[in-house]
Amino acid sequence: MEAPSSGTLVKVSGSGPDLDGIVFDAPSRAKVVVAVVDPGRGPVFRTVHPKTLTERTDEAPDDRALHLLIRRTPSPARGASGAGTSAGRASPGHGRAAMHRTTGK
Repeated sequence: MEAPSSGTLVKVSGSGPDLDGIVFDAPSRAKVVVAVVDPGRGPVFRTVHPKTLTERTDEAPDDRALHLLIRRTPSPARGASGAGTSAGRASPGHGRAAMHRTTGK
């Protein structure tokens, strides 16, 4: 499977049993973030290699929980740090305003 896009239904094969998942993000050609249902923890995100993914066409019983996880998670940030608008403080490196300067009485 080459370059999965967000929202693609996939099957993740790895060291354990195959898990049904939904692609959340592909930050690079070597990493894909997939929402899967962990048997012990519930819906979680896993970072996997794209070669471990195969596309699936049918809906799984746990897809509703995965869609809810993806919906409540903010989209990943893109771009260089400090470029454009970002959440948080306006200018990195300046955590607070300058203090009042006395006249030297």
